Amino acid sequence: MGRGFVKDWMAGADRLSPWSQATVVVAGLGTSGFAAADGLMDLGARVVVLDASDSPANQEKATVLEMLDVTVRLGPGATDTLPDDVDLVVTSPGWRPSAPLLAQAALRGVPVWGEVELAWRMSLPDRTVPWLAVTGTNGKTTTVGMLESMLTAAGLRTSAVGNVGRPIVEAVLDEVDYDVLAVELSSFQLHWTNSLSLHSAAVLNLAPDHLEWYADSAGWPPGVTDPMAAYAADKARIYARVQRSCVYNVADPATEHMVEEAEVVEGARAIGFTLGIPGPSMLGVVDDLLVDRAFIPQRRDSAIEVAKLSDVVPYAPHNVENALAAAALARSFGVHPTAVADGLRRLRLGDHRIQTVAEVGGVRYVDDSKATNPHAAAASLAAFDHVVWIAGGQAKGTTFDDLVTAVAPKLRAVVVLGVDRHVIADALARHAPEVPVNVLDTSDHGAMQQAVEWAAARAVPGDVVLLAPGCASKDMYPDYAARGDAFAAAVTTLTG
Repeated sequence: MGRGFVKDWMAGADRLSPWSQATVVVAGLGTSGFAAADGLMDLGARVVVLDASDSPANQEKATVLEMLDVTVRLGPGATDTLPDDVDLVVTSPGWRPSAPLLAQAALRGVPVWGEVELAWRMSLPDRTVPWLAVTGTNGKTTTVGMLESMLTAAGLRTSAVGNVGRPIVEAVLDEVDYDVLAVELSSFQLHWTNSLSLHSAAVLNLAPDHLEWYADSAGWPPGVTDPMAAYAADKARIYARVQRSCVYNVADPATEHMVEEAEVVEGARAIGFTLGIPGPSMLGVVDDLLVDRAFIPQRRDSAIEVAKLSDVVPYAPHNVENALAAAALARSFGVHPTAVADGLRRLRLGDHRIQTVAEVGGVRYVDDSKATNPHAAAASLAAFDHVVWIAGGQAKGTTFDDLVTAVAPKLRAVVVLGVDRHVIADALARHAPEVPVNVLDTSDHGAMQQAVEWAAARAVPGDVVLLAPGCASKDMYPDYAARGDAFAAAVTTLTG
């Protein structure tokens, strides 16, 4: 069978297409790559997996796949050249469009999908499950966790999938007959999609992040002229072909603009969420209640309670926004208000998300290591009145001038560490020169201990010592969780 024939059906491919005629390269053997290769084998495709890392974890996964007749090539040089006679490339989300394998695919006219696009195609036409999806610079995982809890409280069979950790392909192939999926999508994942048609979707916010990924113009859409615009364009993909509700943040005009520009299914509605009193077709806050003025017949002149502010734990303004976005998606799917409240009350967020680890001498020590960009750090700082701030790590091409200007009155002192510590220190020098700053030049595991001890010496009763780095962690730690654990361990050595 000629490659031209396969190309003819690949553009509209679904689970029932003649996959046995296709050769598919899976680029990367991470969690999503392994799931993609397994799923493609299940469809009957000839699969070749390529990864430049021959780590023990990859070797173990390769052994499993090779038992299923998947061809796996690992090690340096494995991803330099795209094999001949390839009909499709399925890429891991972290790969940039300029990566040699993907650039060669583009030159040869070979389509490139991500695992998300593959999962969507694999669900069609006979395994279709509605997706309620969330993207945004910050708050995605928390919001998806809230949404999953609300859906479960409503008695629906659901699973949190996507960027939250579980590959969507795995859920599509699961024997469980799901009613609906709660899906977290990153900009990287959205970049490699082209046919999603979600039940409802939300963009929580938009702020600079991952700009180093977008520094290369190879993947920019027509008319886009800078990395931030390219990042925003990928986020906006989530609204394309939405069937029911496009949920946006009233306080972030960029998200509303995305909705206005989106080509949606006729009849889809724009639904806002706000920390203020909501207008029609919005969810918001009245007194101490979260209220819905969007999914009720009398929305022009009334609203209905869906939860109490006290149901949002931990309380912080940005976490209330997350709860409102999750409630909007749940309500778009017909979830009763009582299940929204029940879901919030049942939920316990994972560690390292604005988590109080101790109180010593009247000072709270809060771990928000998950705040890995300036926008997330700003949201965390906004939750407290007086802060000794611990920050730093990998800035990922972002700047801190706006953040420091906004939070300077809250800052008792700041300690910065990590590879881009001077990016933050310089912003503090420009916009908050009166705030004491300690720049730690050490990068060993004792740095966090030094940071906590220095912060503790400057905090007074009623203050919060806050780890909200505003940066990624891998310059010093395996991940943000390890960084948070180091903070908590250092706090345990303090005495009141």
